[in-house]
Amino acid sequence: MDNRNNLLKEFQDKIGLNFSDNYYFETALTHSSYAKQKKGTKYNERLEFLGDSVLSLAVTEYIFLIYKNKKEGELTKLRALVVCENSLYQVAVKLNLGKYILMSKGEEITGGRNRVSILADCMEALIAAIYIDLGFETAKKFIMDNFMETIKSSANNCITLDYKTKLQELIQRNKNQDIKYELIKYDGPPHNRKFYVNVIINEKVLGQGIGLSKKEAEKKAAKEALLRYENGE
Repeated sequence: MDNRNNLLKEFQDKIGLNFSDNYYFETALTHSSYAKQKKGTKYNERLEFLGDSVLSLAVTEYIFLIYKNKKEGELTKLRALVVCENSLYQVAVKLNLGKYILMSKGEEITGGRNRVSILADCMEALIAAIYIDLGFETAKKFIMDNFMETIKSSANNCITLDYKTKLQELIQRNKNQDIKYELIKYDGPPHNRKFYVNVIINEKVLGQGIGLSKKEAEKKAAKEALLRYENGE
């Protein structure tokens, strides 16, 4: 326990924040694989949900105020480049976030501390913990300090859209088209689970993806759908 407390203190010092209550901070850095082994332990999935919205609001406010000449569509595209899994992952890597996540031994052995989906989700949860404990202004400062490079690179067209965003943009050009992602099944042990996802456009399955997280599977399904959609299928 002392080692865990030392790690938490080390990470707080690294990001320059002192939480008044460590409950949400500790929860943000706890992966579901650990919670499944320790019944009653809270983990970070609910915080991810909130963190995604806090990140989106902070980035939206900033780009709206700073990039006054960009139209709505351009702002939407810019935000999508910043508020995405890859962007969250890059920031997590810079902070060496994987070192501080509490996870099961099985998850760790299979590369969990470096897995894109785990690090990105944990970043969202951390943002939520900052927001709850220290308020929106502190959360916004943390976001600006860590995502500014991505914002500027995206604004200068130095970052390309991911497959899901590309597909979404393509579909939005035709307002009568509908897109949704459907989780078909998942299998395997908790520390090495595979997810199977279909992307459905106008009730037709246009892409299928398999990944070690739902998000990864969705991206692979979107990539396949893009190729088929652009080929007129």
